[in-house]
Amino acid sequence: PQRIYYLSLEFYMGRTLQNTMVNLGLQNACDEAIYQLGLDLEELEEIEEDAGLGNGGLGRLAACFLDSMATLGLAAYGYGIRYEFGIFNQKIVDGWQVEEADDWLRYGNPWEKARPEYMLPVHFYGRVDHTPEGVKWIDTQVVLAMPYDTPVPGYKNNTVNTMRLWSAKAPNDFNLQEFNVGDYIEAVLDRNLAENISRVLYPNDNFFEGKELRLKQEYFVVAATLQDIIRRFKSSKFGCRDPVRTCFETFPDKVAIQLNDTHPALSIPELMRILVDVEKVDWDKAWEITKRTCAYTNHTVLPEALERWPVSMFEKLLPRHLEIIYALNQMHLDRVAALYPGDIDRLRRMSVIEEGDCKRINMAHLCVIGSHAVNGVARIHSDIVKNSVFKDFYELEPEKFQNKTNGITPRRWLLLCNPGLADVIAEKIGEDFITDLSQLKKLLDFINNETFIRDVAKVKQENKLKFAAYLKEQYKVKINPSSMFDVQVKRIHEYKRQLLNCLHAITLYNRIRSDPSKSFVPRTIMIGGKAAPGYHMAKMIIKLITSIGEVINNDPYVGDRLKVIFLENYRVSLAEKVIPAADLSQQISTAGTEASGTGNMKFMVNGALTIGTMDGANVEMAEEAGEENLFIFGMRVEDVEALDRQGYNAREYYERLPELRQAIDQISSGFFSPRDPGCFRDVVNMLMYHDRFKVFADYEAYIKCQGQVDQLFMDPREWTKKVIRNIACSGKFSSDRTIMEYAREIWGVEPSATKIPPPNLPRD
Repeated sequence: PQRIYYLSLEFYMGRTLQNTMVNLGLQNACDEAIYQLGLDLEELEEIEEDAGLGNGGLGRLAACFLDSMATLGLAAYGYGIRYEFGIFNQKIVDGWQVEEADDWLRYGNPWEKARPEYMLPVHFYGRVDHTPEGVKWIDTQVVLAMPYDTPVPGYKNNTVNTMRLWSAKAPNDFNLQEFNVGDYIEAVLDRNLAENISRVLYPNDNFFEGKELRLKQEYFVVAATLQDIIRRFKSSKFGCRDPVRTCFETFPDKVAIQLNDTHPALSIPELMRILVDVEKVDWDKAWEITKRTCAYTNHTVLPEALERWPVSMFEKLLPRHLEIIYALNQMHLDRVAALYPGDIDRLRRMSVIEEGDCKRINMAHLCVIGSHAVNGVARIHSDIVKNSVFKDFYELEPEKFQNKTNGITPRRWLLLCNPGLADVIAEKIGEDFITDLSQLKKLLDFINNETFIRDVAKVKQENKLKFAAYLKEQYKVKINPSSMFDVQVKRIHEYKRQLLNCLHAITLYNRIRSDPSKSFVPRTIMIGGKAAPGYHMAKMIIKLITSIGEVINNDPYVGDRLKVIFLENYRVSLAEKVIPAADLSQQISTAGTEASGTGNMKFMVNGALTIGTMDGANVEMAEEAGEENLFIFGMRVEDVEALDRQGYNAREYYERLPELRQAIDQISSGFFSPRDPGCFRDVVNMLMYHDRFKVFADYEAYIKCQGQVDQLFMDPREWTKKVIRNIACSGKFSSDRTIMEYAREIWGVEPSATKIPPPNLPRD
């Protein structure tokens, strides 16, 4: 069959034990067996470390995709890096984020198997020699890539795929080749320099940091993976093994490479280098093969996130790849020039090489010209990709551009994390929804069924009690389990507008203070997420959240009507606990900035209602469930663009809206930081004078919309009916549906629902 290679620098897997039991259909048996040994399976599960080899959405998407590809019976491999240290552990000290190294391999990893027999060399530096026999890349430094395989089981179909992660090893002659001059001890210690390549995950979400070590990581995973792909292609019966030259004509029919963002973009020049320099394939033929093999997924439109590597760095680290990129770009620009004679500005806009004080390689442009398919991750995002980010490329080749709306695996994000809800659903519609989530539509028949309404509400209340107990046990925080659990968990970023959430919390607080006898809908506002260590504003936002919590949570006038909790060290295993307990899901990015979001989908399927902007997949969630069944507010993309043309003036809102002014004045005067009154001046200054994400512009609509949330929450029956409607309409957001679309429309393979026979039965 055609093999699918999903290349990603991140796989945010979380824990594996419970997922393996669920997919093998062994959970009840193991539960029982462990119980009979006088042990508690849940206690055992809590011991396992998260595999935190990702930052957020992009890395978690890769993990969901692996689960769906195995469940759909695709011959798929995930390829990435086995980071020794994953995303840092977050501690909150005096209200500030402090990072701690994530030494997740300290006690070993039972799920991986080292495969030293498949170790491969990866070359760096050196120089290029143009000889009559062809091009040679010589005098390179070699690092070895050691593969570690982790099994990826499909759901009850006896399929087990592989995630192969590469670890860097120094060759034994490392730094000793230097004809025996140096210090032997020093040379052995220097092995660390090579092995640092797989040491640590770069902790940036939606931000490009042009460090040489990161470029080495990107080439390391690409070079090792492509050798593996070609080895497998040649040894299979398809690559006709004539000793002269393997024929690569059939390569794109047997191999599909999906690039998860631009991080593995070097696959394009590396595949060209292997085909042309090593396998002696004709250049134009090699380019056709490369384009038919590769496909690129774009994950963000934020300019600061786009990878633009300095040419000078390439020249030193990957000289042959730089030559190839120059040649590909020349070919591409010649074509553009022929179609648009005299349009010099178009050539500049579309070039892979950006001219300027520092010449840079635009990796997104490289991916677009080197792929046969380019996709965004939600309909609105794919439209923005076509109409603005890659507008010129879309005009050139519109057939290249597609949409593939993200999804989440219902195994981890419903069955595993919310068994109570899964049971209540299965009672009504059977168990087939687990591999065909569109069947949740059948729940629409039960929207007015009193026992079902009661059962759904009861499961939510049990989840809330359980999470409240966890918070009390882990963090000594007491919360009111009958309050509305209002949750925003995601990476801390200005575009995600945790600050808007803060302003609502302050406004609510001020309303309680100004009329303490009035009845208020009790809320527990929970905000969680990590800030990139170098992102000053994000760290200030965390400090602001914890400071607001300190004031509100200790004010006797407020009592348990309002609490603001910062959820420390948000990660996959914590998401599995908080999401099933949430009543309200906050998805409040500025329209046009969140490519898709996937947390939004997890909350929807787990019975929370969404307050959100028309951004990312929220648009499609509103379309599926009906806009009246979400709390949609604020500017649309068109309104944001109009405001940009007009010029956004924060002060105007500040002067017009008294509650907003009061909140900002409190932050600014030190009401929430009495020991350091100037603490938040950077935050206030940003909001007032250079807020790219227009927090104030949506404040009024947001506060009003939150009032509607309160109204509905006071009517538990109507609230729960809306919850059921949301769950029933969440079927589109299964990653199984997403992967079926990739398979059919990009990779050219048909998923199979056939269950292969278990190993104890004879094969046909």
